[in-house]
Amino acid sequence: MSGRFLRALRLSLGIIRRVTPVLLLAAGGVTLFAAFAVLATYGSRYRVARLLATTPSTSIAEAVALAERGERRYVRVDGRLDSEQDFEDHDHRPLVFRRTRFETRSGQAWRTLGERREQVSFEVREGLTAIGVDAAALGPGLVVVPRESEGVAADVADRVPPGTPPTTPVRFVIEQVSSVEHAIVLGVPVNGGGTVTLTAGLGRPLVLTTLEPNEAMRILAGGRGRPGLAAALFVIGGILLAAGLVWLVGGAFVTAVAAASPAASPAVGGDPRSPQEGPGLVGDPLGAILAVLALALVAVAATTAYVRLTGGRERRR
Repeated sequence: MSGRFLRALRLSLGIIRRVTPVLLLAAGGVTLFAAFAVLATYGSRYRVARLLATTPSTSIAEAVALAERGERRYVRVDGRLDSEQDFEDHDHRPLVFRRTRFETRSGQAWRTLGERREQVSFEVREGLTAIGVDAAALGPGLVVVPRESEGVAADVADRVPPGTPPTTPVRFVIEQVSSVEHAIVLGVPVNGGGTVTLTAGLGRPLVLTTLEPNEAMRILAGGRGRPGLAAALFVIGGILLAAGLVWLVGGAFVTAVAAASPAASPAVGGDPRSPQEGPGLVGDPLGAILAVLALALVAVAATTAYVRLTGGRERRR
């Protein structure tokens, strides 16, 4: 009876020894998938954040030269906004762009019912050099501190669709840009009849923010909850994958050493397997090499994703 129990225990331990690395790898893959799923909930905001963190910076003079040469490149420029046609807000600040959205809440999400834009021609200036900004192309790439006014549908019954419950939450969101602010603008410089303008292009949006990069990232993230969760999932997923691969490669190495030992090879052509156990990874150096390479790729991918998520270090000007 004891012999059967020992054989069953040995068989169970052998199965666990082989299954555990696979479970760790599977858990790591699922965790990384969950991290990317969290990032996907940001939609276009994640892409804007990634562009702010990775787009190379250039001078306005160089951006103008690119357009004049007909070279299409997505660049970042920094400078002070300027316009000769600004308009005032309620606090008498000179504005060049204002977007007002009327939204209603549906479940946990806000749905836009209407949008109003007010804009004039403006440019971003660096010393005596300036480049225009295509305000009409501004969409999700506008990153400023929004001003919100909330209420219920009963307060604006003439602006909500018929049949909307009176207690439905509604809000007005105002995003505006002043001509006295410093801005970061990302876009493609184009030459339109002698006037060089930054606009959307090359499959990327026009991005404009009047905030420092770190503050812009916080606005895009909408708080620390989801970014922290995604970062934690990336770290946990990377650890699980690394542990699984190390276990797998380490087990293969130990088995290979044991197989090469005279004590473990009583006869030429003998089978290094223990009773009731599978063949393992003995004699599979290619698998071990691929596992190590996979570990390196996972580490690089996890680090890159974390840096892009958090915005990386602020670029020096």
